[in-house]
Amino acid sequence: MWNVLDERVNAVLERLEREDADERARGLPSSVRARQVARTTGQFLFAVVAPQADCEVLEIGGSRGYSTIWLAAGARTLGGRVLSLENDPAKAEAWRRNIADAGLDDWAELVEGDAFETLERIDDVFDMVFLDAEKDDYERLFGLARRTLEPSALVVADNVLSHPDPLAQYAAARQADPTLSSVTVPLDRGLELSVVLR
Repeated sequence: MWNVLDERVNAVLERLEREDADERARGLPSSVRARQVARTTGQFLFAVVAPQADCEVLEIGGSRGYSTIWLAAGARTLGGRVLSLENDPAKAEAWRRNIADAGLDDWAELVEGDAFETLERIDDVFDMVFLDAEKDDYERLFGLARRTLEPSALVVADNVLSHPDPLAQYAAARQADPTLSSVTVPLDRGLELSVVLR
């Protein structure tokens, strides 16, 4: 039986987890660290994407590809894909290497550059957006990504509990929006799940 989290995927995930733990232990500044999601958040992302046929995912903030691997492994099961945005050239280079090492090139694509500029040029429609970028940018990035979503699409925003300033306002704005159904999930650093109603 085919294992969707095969040896290549697991090997890269485990290596990235070791690298992240080492960088944190050495006290490296956040600007140079991978700043990747917790493993359980990755598992959650995989679980959301894997059951959906042809799931089209937009990831805003790909870093070195850890969360992309979870998303792409999920998308691979029923024919979806991930479009990941990353601005940092060094992280984009690592993203490409890690996605290739995981064997997920056919299910993940990277767009390198400023997300505010690249989002303006994207005319695809997505079933899910994973937002994990600079926290002060969430509100504006959500606004740009919102036009790529149709009813029943899902936006998952990370760090809403670990960074309550400014992300408590982001969560409150989503929950007050009558065109969305939005809830804060207290998993790891906190996820805001927002489903588009109309």
